[in-house]
Amino acid sequence: MEVKINRNAAKVLKNALASPEGQGKMIRVYVTIDHGDHGDHAHYDWKFDTPTEHDEIVKTDKDIDIILDKREKFLEGVWIQYFHVPEPEFVISSLHHAHHHH
Repeated sequence: MEVKINRNAAKVLKNALASPEGQGKMIRVYVTIDHGDHGDHAHYDWKFDTPTEHDEIVKTDKDIDIILDKREKFLEGVWIQYFHVPEPEFVISSLHHAHHHH
């Protein structure tokens, strides 16, 4: 599995990991699937977590390890971005599937 992350996202996530809430945790990217009338739509998000037996820890080029569930095909090729404009937000997408802003 592969994860790409932009500089802004790396900075925000490193700060989050350094916060009291992030101490001793890692970043997990996860997906929920909306089975709508026009096909499946993936919604991506992240949270603090610890790995389980079904996870792969993916090293990024920004020195942040990301937890991904190996069983979830929608997590292949994840791209984590953070933008400051028009409003501060993460944009998490996959090279293979639709993306979701949050």
